[in-house]
Amino acid sequence: MGANDRVRGGIIGAGGRGKLLTGEFKEIGVEMAAVCDVYEPNLADGLKAASTGAKGYDNYKRMLDDNSLDVVVVATPDHWHAQMTIDAVQAGKDVYVEKPMAHTIADGYRMIEATRRTKRVVQVGMQRRSFDLFQEGAQLMKESDIGEVRLVNAWWYNHQAGLRTNKLEGKLDWSQWLGSAPKRDMDPARYFNWYYYWDYSGGLMIGQAAHAVDSIQWFMGSKAPLAVTTSAGRANLQPAEVPETTCMCIEYPENYMAIFTVGYKAMRYSLLLDQLTQYHGSKARFDMGRESYALYREDPKALELKPAVEKKAPGAFNGAVRAHIRNFLECVKSRKDPNGPVELGQQTNITLCMAMESLQKQRRIRWNADAKRMEA
Repeated sequence: MGANDRVRGGIIGAGGRGKLLTGEFKEIGVEMAAVCDVYEPNLADGLKAASTGAKGYDNYKRMLDDNSLDVVVVATPDHWHAQMTIDAVQAGKDVYVEKPMAHTIADGYRMIEATRRTKRVVQVGMQRRSFDLFQEGAQLMKESDIGEVRLVNAWWYNHQAGLRTNKLEGKLDWSQWLGSAPKRDMDPARYFNWYYYWDYSGGLMIGQAAHAVDSIQWFMGSKAPLAVTTSAGRANLQPAEVPETTCMCIEYPENYMAIFTVGYKAMRYSLLLDQLTQYHGSKARFDMGRESYALYREDPKALELKPAVEKKAPGAFNGAVRAHIRNFLECVKSRKDPNGPVELGQQTNITLCMAMESLQKQRRIRWNADAKRMEA
């Protein structure tokens, strides 16, 4: 496409995240000409959010047959990300797929193969990689000589009172929604709270680690872990399968450990304070928050550490998604790799899948890099 050609896009999955992305793509100038969802109310709402005259679909493969579409946004439950992305690139579309990139390690490798074979552009929705604050933070940590880092502590705290209790208010193609997941009778609780069931996702642990772990591996230059051990409390958001309070311990070949804790029965925090990653160097500590960073030099006599460098940007994170979309669209035109390509998405996906395996099996899971598989 030329620099002035208008991009036409379609959204698959018009729930809350899908509608948000539809609005962001429209705001940047994409004509959102197609909407697909297997739940009638979502489809109707998605069409309202899309561009005037957008066409609705209840089957994504029929939407992919539209040769006028340049890009496709995949905002479905995690277990559908891989197949929809593969089908889209094989249909000649460029793809913006939400994180986590896939629900299994094997699916992640399938996505890489299809993306590179078809020479399409695929951006994984790890928006911190396009966020100027995180780019500044990564550069500052690199230039600041904080010493050897053997421990990274990260956490994400907030509060969720319970799961959704919505009733179905229109037609739902349950069989199509299940896709590759195990067959079962229609269950509104699973549909509206898919995030918390192992068949479709890995809960808040995976949804939040898709950002936090990806950032750690980016800042530390890691490609995949040596091993992952995950522990958790009980699932307090009944009838969820995945606990809302979890802790994963990740061992890396670069000789450091990362501890990531999710606690969604804590008190509520602002976006400035709800998450933090601390890189504990032998000379200094670097803190990276959602909307802040700070560098603390070693001072054993200090009773209160004061940052040598600090930046707080309340409200800035709202622009991260838009920056990631802009990067994607620039690459659609230039045909260069985006900030969140499939290889980086898979590096994080490997860690996340190992974390899920560890929690379900209740044991330490090792990564066999040569065989590209998990081992207990």
